[in-house]
Amino acid sequence: MTPDLLPLDSPTATLDAAGGKGANLARLARLGCPVPPGFIIPVGAYHAALAAAGLDERIPAMARDVNTADPAALDALSTQIRACFTPDLLPAALSGAILAAWQTLGAPPVAVRSSATAEDLPEMSFAGQQDTYLNVTTGETLLRAVASCWGSLWTARAIAYRGRQGVGQAGLGLAVIVQQMVDSAASGVLFSANPLTGLRSETVMDAALGLGEGLVSGLVEPDHYVVDHLTGRITSKTIGAKALAVVPGPGGGVQTVATGALRQALPDEQVLALAQMGARVADDFGAPQDIEWAWDGQRLYLLQSRAITSLFPVPQGTGPDDLRVLFSFGAVQGMLDPITPLGRDVMMLLAVGGARLYGLRFTEQTQTVLREAGERLWVDVTTPVRNPVGRGVVRGALRYVEPGAHDHLLSVWDDPRLTPTTRRLRPATALRLVRGMGPMLFSLLRYMATPEKRMAQTRQRVSEVLVDFRTRLDAASGTTAAKLAARVAVLRRTSSIFKMLASSFIPGIGTGMSTWMLVRRFAGQLDRQQGGEHFSRLAMQIPRGVPGNVTTEMDLALWRVARQVRADAPSAALFEALPPAELAARWSAGALPPAAQAAITTFLDEYGLRGLAEIDLGRPRWREEPEHVMQLMAAYLPIDPADGPDVQFARAAQAGQSALDEIARAARRLPHGWLKARLVRFAGRRARAVLGIREAPKFFAVRAIGMGRLALLDSGRELVQAGVLARPDDVFYLRVSELEALAAGEKRDWAGLARERRAAYEREKSRRQLPRLLLSDGRAFYAGITGPDGHAGLRGDPVSPGLVEGAVRVVLDPRQAQLQPGEILVCPGTDPSWTPLFLAAGGLVMEVGGMMTHGAVVAREYGIPAVVGVDQATQRLQTGQRIRVDGSTGIIQVLDPGL
Repeated sequence: MTPDLLPLDSPTATLDAAGGKGANLARLARLGCPVPPGFIIPVGAYHAALAAAGLDERIPAMARDVNTADPAALDALSTQIRACFTPDLLPAALSGAILAAWQTLGAPPVAVRSSATAEDLPEMSFAGQQDTYLNVTTGETLLRAVASCWGSLWTARAIAYRGRQGVGQAGLGLAVIVQQMVDSAASGVLFSANPLTGLRSETVMDAALGLGEGLVSGLVEPDHYVVDHLTGRITSKTIGAKALAVVPGPGGGVQTVATGALRQALPDEQVLALAQMGARVADDFGAPQDIEWAWDGQRLYLLQSRAITSLFPVPQGTGPDDLRVLFSFGAVQGMLDPITPLGRDVMMLLAVGGARLYGLRFTEQTQTVLREAGERLWVDVTTPVRNPVGRGVVRGALRYVEPGAHDHLLSVWDDPRLTPTTRRLRPATALRLVRGMGPMLFSLLRYMATPEKRMAQTRQRVSEVLVDFRTRLDAASGTTAAKLAARVAVLRRTSSIFKMLASSFIPGIGTGMSTWMLVRRFAGQLDRQQGGEHFSRLAMQIPRGVPGNVTTEMDLALWRVARQVRADAPSAALFEALPPAELAARWSAGALPPAAQAAITTFLDEYGLRGLAEIDLGRPRWREEPEHVMQLMAAYLPIDPADGPDVQFARAAQAGQSALDEIARAARRLPHGWLKARLVRFAGRRARAVLGIREAPKFFAVRAIGMGRLALLDSGRELVQAGVLARPDDVFYLRVSELEALAAGEKRDWAGLARERRAAYEREKSRRQLPRLLLSDGRAFYAGITGPDGHAGLRGDPVSPGLVEGAVRVVLDPRQAQLQPGEILVCPGTDPSWTPLFLAAGGLVMEVGGMMTHGAVVAREYGIPAVVGVDQATQRLQTGQRIRVDGSTGIIQVLDPGL
């Protein structure tokens, strides 16, 4: 073999040298899979040929500025570029080597396939975008096919796809694979996991007679087989018509012929053998594979393998053998972005703290409540679902925090692998529950007895814990390594935060929820007695304007800042004239007018550790990026103070109290009415006194996390100066244990590791859809709330009563909101950084969330009609449409299609 070419099993056939298809094919060959003989013309040959012809810089320059949304421009560019790729482009030495290698194979008919460096990657697939030439029978057509494959790197479709995926047009290369043709009796594709359901225990394959071209082109109706890995049996078989087949032509190329009688393309024993082969390949590649295969009547061959990029990954260490049920942590938090590695570790440390309350000892690496998949966190509820008591708790909780996931869970509720094997708790489990729940129940009783006093005590305890946290961080001193070690040690103390959550916040939330539910129960009795839903809707207004909600307090504090700016002429003029980015830069430099500078500084001293996706330690805070605060201020300034958020909040509080009073008066008409009326007032007063604590746990945790973030950023800057890291925020792409190892002096390519993880994070950030519920066997459930007929519709879970009509404003990032007063905010989900927008919004529609997720809580307090869990709302509704949102029924009606 000439040095210019690579054998199919060459260990140097990497992505850079052999392209995605070639690298995967070489891996198959090295694995010992049956691969047709051949060779690879490496990427270097492509670059050398272009450089010799003076095209290496010219072609990427031509493609750099093309409008990828203009089909005519793309076609014209592609035609111009591809005209350069003729057999004459190949250097003579390369042409000779190709022909010699072909002769070594015996000069058989060959398939010539393109293999680009940006295809068949784990994170994206460029399948079918470059050319393949089948049944190439002469040396002349072989060289022409090689040149044409090179040119196919520049098809209009390939150029456009790279542009959409953010893949640059420069620096690309393409290898060419030359393989002996298989005289196929049958051929087709195999998926080592079900590509529709994600089920990893199923192999799905299609088979056609002759060459696979008939299947790929959609010319024939293939056979369809499904094989269960766990049983080793064919569970489904559909014999397609296969009236036509694509076969090699007598003079080269291919032709279509009639097949005659209906028959099975691939015998059952070969179906099973192929399924086993596919499972072996998937295991070796570490991901489900899409495999092209051929059968010559005697032997199976694998022609190509690539990852099935449409499947959502399952958590490492789980699989179909032990079915696990997981719901999206991000959906409950209203934050669907991936989470940085260190951010995930912090959440896992919280889970570790929770386990300690029940006498269980884990580390962030051994705990199994939170699992990782797709750079995100998933809550594993399998253990409680299999428990006779926990089963009901999970079902009830999901109904309130993520009703979409709840509905999907019901679809697998009766799976024998998930049902409890006993109706009683084991004694050890009961003891753990008593140990963990006992203090919480005692605290709940204290909330019931003196709710206002207990709320004040909780706030005091939070302040003390945060002061201790900051003191420990500030005490870090010494060398870079010593300070890093001390700061990571403090970060590990976040596991103790759960003790505060359990002893103070969870009982408070439980008190508020249970008392509110009691009032709602009596309201339901009144509705059944009198007909209609009047009192149930009144009960939904009880949480309006409740005191003690830290998120509401934050929003109102920002409104007060806006009023101060508006009242100061120099400040108001500056905010009207300058964009938010310039205002943020001036605040950072201390150069705003004194009134604005002081007011914003006061606000950020209290709330500056909040920010978009704030549960992730790796995400910037408002103090670091104050531009978002300036954008919110700009939205507040036009609001008339006579109808400002503080006035609306006061009205909401009055409406909540009035609703409680009306239900209490009406309760006297129920049997034993005097007692029920007293219970309504007792429960309603405590609900209104305590429900505001719902937002406090996150605010507490976020401030602690934010302090840790700023300290670690300081260490990151020192590590950059020492040449250990490339960027200060690289620290967030390392794990807690790795930072400890770094501080201890372990020598590794820490910058390279952070770079790889950052790339994985950015790839996942572009994922368009996320499951609400995920099973370890690969099944992923995406849809939101469905209509009564079982079909997804413009409806969701009603979480804040009221009826509103208005224009839609679809917002994917609150930093680019441009929300106008009265518009209906339509978004994927919300965390507290979104809620200042609620002060201007007329209504709220979210794709995720439930009754007790934070967006719903705040919407109720403000009296904004809200519907959550609406399937693909941001895609099905468009900015400018006029809609009606009914926060009492969950129905969304499009009134005007808009622009």
